[in-house]
Amino acid sequence: MYSIPRRLFVFAFLLSLTLTASAVIPSVEKILPDDTLLMVTTPDYTKLRQAYSSSPQMQLWDDPAMKPFKDNFLSKLNDDLIRPLEKDLGVHFSDYTNLPQGQITVAITQNGWPSTKGSQPGFLFLLDTKDKSGQLTKNLADIRKKWIEAGKTLRTEKIRNIDFTVLPISDKDIPKTLRKLSGSSNDSDFDDSTNSAAAKNEIYLGQYESLLIVGNTANPVEKVLVHLTGGEMPSLGDLAAYNANKLALFRDSPLYGWANAKTFLDLVMHKEVKQDPDTPDPFAMLNPAKILNAFGVSAIKTLAFSMQVAPEGSTLRFFASMPESSRQGIFTAFPAAKDASPPPFVPADVVKFQRWRLDGQKAWAALQKVAADISPQATETLHFVIDTANALAKEKDPDFDLNKNFFGNLGDDMISYEKAPRGNTLADIASAPSLLLLGTPNSDQVVSSLKYLLALRSPQAATPKERDFLGRKIYSVPLPGVPLPGADFSGEAPSDRSLSYAGSGGYVAISTDPSMVEEFLRSADSQQKALRETPGLTDAIVKAGGSNTGVLGYENAAETTRAAFEALRNGGTNSLAPGAMFGLSGIPGSNSFKNWFDFSLLPPFDKISKYFGIKVYTVSANMDGLSYKMFTPTPPALMK
Repeated sequence: MYSIPRRLFVFAFLLSLTLTASAVIPSVEKILPDDTLLMVTTPDYTKLRQAYSSSPQMQLWDDPAMKPFKDNFLSKLNDDLIRPLEKDLGVHFSDYTNLPQGQITVAITQNGWPSTKGSQPGFLFLLDTKDKSGQLTKNLADIRKKWIEAGKTLRTEKIRNIDFTVLPISDKDIPKTLRKLSGSSNDSDFDDSTNSAAAKNEIYLGQYESLLIVGNTANPVEKVLVHLTGGEMPSLGDLAAYNANKLALFRDSPLYGWANAKTFLDLVMHKEVKQDPDTPDPFAMLNPAKILNAFGVSAIKTLAFSMQVAPEGSTLRFFASMPESSRQGIFTAFPAAKDASPPPFVPADVVKFQRWRLDGQKAWAALQKVAADISPQATETLHFVIDTANALAKEKDPDFDLNKNFFGNLGDDMISYEKAPRGNTLADIASAPSLLLLGTPNSDQVVSSLKYLLALRSPQAATPKERDFLGRKIYSVPLPGVPLPGADFSGEAPSDRSLSYAGSGGYVAISTDPSMVEEFLRSADSQQKALRETPGLTDAIVKAGGSNTGVLGYENAAETTRAAFEALRNGGTNSLAPGAMFGLSGIPGSNSFKNWFDFSLLPPFDKISKYFGIKVYTVSANMDGLSYKMFTPTPPALMK
C-alpha cells in the first residue's frame, strides 16, 4: 500500500536534483563563432590542475629544499602585488580562485574587422563554474556594487534576454599597484581626461547558467549566446579545417589551441599599399606581403597545438596545416623523411643534439628563389657576395666557383651538438663547447671554399693557419665578434677567438672550440660511449615521433639546467640583470620583479636534480602539413 507514495517520493527527489543541477555547457567548438581567429582552451580545468600538480615542475616547487626560496618569493608576491591589488580593487582573490571548475577558453574573433568601419577584433573569455554558479552570481553583483561605490559609471544591456553589465575602461582605471609595477606611479601618466575624444574600451560581464562570459563588444558575446540558447548560426565546429586538427591533435588533451592562420595572413597579404608607379619604393624589400609570400608562410592554413600528460611523460605537439601541393619558398626544401637519429660518433656526454636531413643544394636553390621573389635588390646582393668570394679565390685558383665548389657539394645532413659548460658563470654558459657538422660528398672542396666565404667577414680568413692532426688538416681563422657555434655571447669577445674547421668522414666540422674538432677527428678510433646508448633515449624517440622524421633533437635538461641554476645560486640576485631571467630586461618596473627572487636561497642543484631528465623532439612533414612533437619522459627518480 505504500509502494505508490514511495515511488512518487523517489520521482520527486530525482526531479528536484534535475531542476537544481546546472546544465552542461557545450564544448568550445559548439559555442564559439565561425569567425574565430584564435582560441586557447582547457576543456576541464580540474583535470588540468590535477595533471599539473603531479608534474615534475610542481613537485620541484613543493620540495622542502626549495622552501626558503619559495617562502621568500610568495611573501614578496603577497606584499608587493596580491594584498595591495586586493586593496585597490576592494576584493579578496580567494573569493574567485575556486570558480574555475570546467572549461576555460580565451578567444579572438574577426568581428567584421577590418572591412567594417569602426570594427575591432572581438575578445572573449569563457569560464565554466559548474556547481559554483551561485558564487559567480554573487561575485558579479559585488563587482557592480563596488564599481558604483567608487563613483564610476556602468550600464546594463540585454543580449538574448541575458543581463550584461557594461563597464567603460580607460587608462585611469588601471589599479595603482599595477601602475607601480609598470614603472610609473604618476596619475598624470594614466589620466586621459584631457582628451575627451579619446576612445574608451568596454568590458561586457554576464552569466549564462554556470558560464561566465566576458567580452569587449556585444557582437561576439551575442554569437556565443545564440549557440548556448539553441539558435542557428555557424560555429567553429562547422569549419572543416578546425575539425581536421581536432581529430588529429585535441582528443583527450587537457590544454590545446587553434588559429585560423589563413584568414589572418589574407588580411596582411591583401592589404592595399598605395604608391606612385613612376617612383620606385625604396622599402619594397620590407613589404610584409612580399616577404610572407616569398618565404612560403602564406601557404599555412591553420596552426594548432596540444598537450598530453601521462604517467610516463608529457607530450607537446604543434601542427601547421600546409598541403604539400601548395608549399613554396623555404618549405619546398623541408627535410625528407630520413633517419635523423644520433650517429655512433656523437658522444654520450653531449647535453644538446640536433640533426636535420636537409638537402643542402635544394635549400640553396630555394633561398635564391626567395631572394628573387622578395626583390631584385635582394638577388643582386646575393650575387655580389658570391662574385666577391669568387674574385678572392681566383687570385689563387682561376677555376674556383663558389656555386660549384661549396653549394654544389652540400649533402643532406646537418648535425650540431653541445657539451656542458666548463664552468658555472654566465660567460661559461654562453660559450659552452659546441660543434657544427655539414654533410658533404666532397669535404676537401667544401673546406677549401670556407676560407673564401669567411674572408668576406675577415680578410685574414683567406690565409688560415694550418696544423696536422691525425693525418687531417685543421684550419683556424680569427673571427672577432662573429656569433657562431661555441661563441661567447656574454659580452665583449676575446681578441684571440678563432674558428676551427676540418673535413673527415663525409662531414666538415666547424667550431670555435678547437678541442671539439679534434674530438670529432679522433671519433673513428674512440671507444667512448655514444649518445644513442643513453638509457631511455630510444623509447623517448619513439614517443616523439620516431627517428625517421627528417629532424630530431635531444636535450639533457638535467645538465643544461645545472650550470644556469648554480650561476643564479652563487650570484644571488646580482647574477642577472633586472628581470632577465624571465625576459623582462629593459621593461619598466622589472626591478620590482627582481626583488621577488633571491637566488641565493636556492639549494645546491644536486638536491633537486631528480626533477630534471631528458627531452626529445622531432619535426616531420606529411601531405597535410608540418608537425613538431616533443616528448619529455618523467625523470626516473619520480616514476612510481
